[in-house]
Order: sequence, then C-alpha cells, then structure tokens
Amino acid sequence: MSTILYPSPIVGPIHSRRLGISLGVNVNPSDGKICTFDCIYCEVGYNRNHHTSSPRPTRLQIATELESKLKEMKANGSALDVITFSGNGEPTGHPDFLGIVEDTIRLRNDYYPDAKVSVLTNSTLAVRPDVHRALMLVDNNIMKLDTVDPIYINNVDRPVSSAYDVERIIKEMQSFNGHVIIQTIFMNGTDDLGRDVSNTSDRFVEPWLAAVRQIRPSEVMIYTIDRETPCPTLRKATHEELNTIRDRVAAEGFNCIAAY
Repeated sequence: MSTILYPSPIVGPIHSRRLGISLGVNVNPSDGKICTFDCIYCEVGYNRNHHTSSPRPTRLQIATELESKLKEMKANGSALDVITFSGNGEPTGHPDFLGIVEDTIRLRNDYYPDAKVSVLTNSTLAVRPDVHRALMLVDNNIMKLDTVDPIYINNVDRPVSSAYDVERIIKEMQSFNGHVIIQTIFMNGTDDLGRDVSNTSDRFVEPWLAAVRQIRPSEVMIYTIDRETPCPTLRKATHEELNTIRDRVAAEGFNCIAAY
C-alpha cells in the first residue's frame, strides 16, 4: 500500500511528466493528508491511513521558505519551469489559499519571472469565491475531471462530502471562461471490491468529451498511473488507449497532451 507523504511546505524541485522542472508548494502538513477526495489511485494513500497531527503551514511560513528556496536556486543557476501547488491532499482547502497564491506570484516575479504558477486541484472547492479568484490569478489552473459518471466518481474519486455534484463542477469549470486546464486520469483494473474501474471505453470517453466541449478549456491533460497506488489491482492505461483519447480531443479542436 502506498504511503508516500511529501515534505511541507516546499517540495523539490522535481521533474514533472507534464510541467517540466517543478518546485512544489505543499500547503498541507508533512505528516498527513487533508483532502476532499479519497481516490483509490492517490499516490499519497487513503485518507484514513494518513490522519495528520500537525497544523497546516502558515501563509508566512510558506512565503518565507519559498523565498529561501528560490534564492538558493537562483544563486546556483538552477532552472525552473513552474511552481506547482499540490502535495498531501487538496491545496485549495487552506484557509489562506488566496493570500498564499498572491505571495507566490510576487516571489515568482522577483526570482523567476518566466516560470509559471500552477495549481493541481480536484475542483471541489472552486465554487468558493476566494478559491475561484486565486485560480484565476495563476498561469495554469489545472482542474480534475476524471469522468462525468456519478457512480464511477463515488467508486474511484470517492468525494468525502455527499453534496458533491459533478454537474455543478462542470458549470464551475465553465465559469473560468477558458482559463482552465482539464486533468483526467485514465486507467484499467478493478477497485478494492472487485468492481471494474476501467474508463478508457466509449461509455466513459464520449460523455467526458461532451463535457470538454461544454467547458472549452485552454488545454486537456490526460495521464495514467505512474506510481504505487493504495488499491493494488489498478493498471495503467496503454499508450494506444491514451493516444486514441488524445487524438479524439485534438479532433474537437482542443490542445491535448498525454503522459504515460
């Protein structure tokens, strides 16, 4: 079972399959996970196995440690493509998320003005006005939409709130007026209960493509499992499956990248 937890508040830099040389900002504690999803493919593991005993890092702590790292990298002549909010759970849940994003953009401008600021979000909290504003400020607002099938979402993404409504999420994505990158994982295999969770067939891809047309994102990122997952019966989507989906997205007129 996967038990990867990331340092907090700064991670890396690391090489991201989709974003390049990335310096991570983990606004959640280093000793646990705080997330509004409990995905069966999450490399950090299941929520129940990673209860945190520490508070989230403060806005001041994040800004201080980020600036220190950026100074160090600049002094060493290190390259940087992107500063990425991800880590141990959902980043937009931090109560000072907007201020943290504003601080990060300011520091980016001071030290690496050509680097992008990205947020990887599961989209659940984007309806909050402060979160929406923060996501409008960043260069890459990368929002998760694994499917539009509510049963699949409940079995795979497993929202912790019963109020989760995928149609509301789609409408919220639309409200960014194109300032959104859709991120979707495709995979094969079964869940812990033996239920098929493969989502590469037309049954899942066609309604998902309809949602892409409705949202009209600036880009679509599709990917598959890359690291150990807490559910051991999951399998990667094949290169052929990802390429087929990528080409279908491109045929709709949207830029799409696939990470294998």
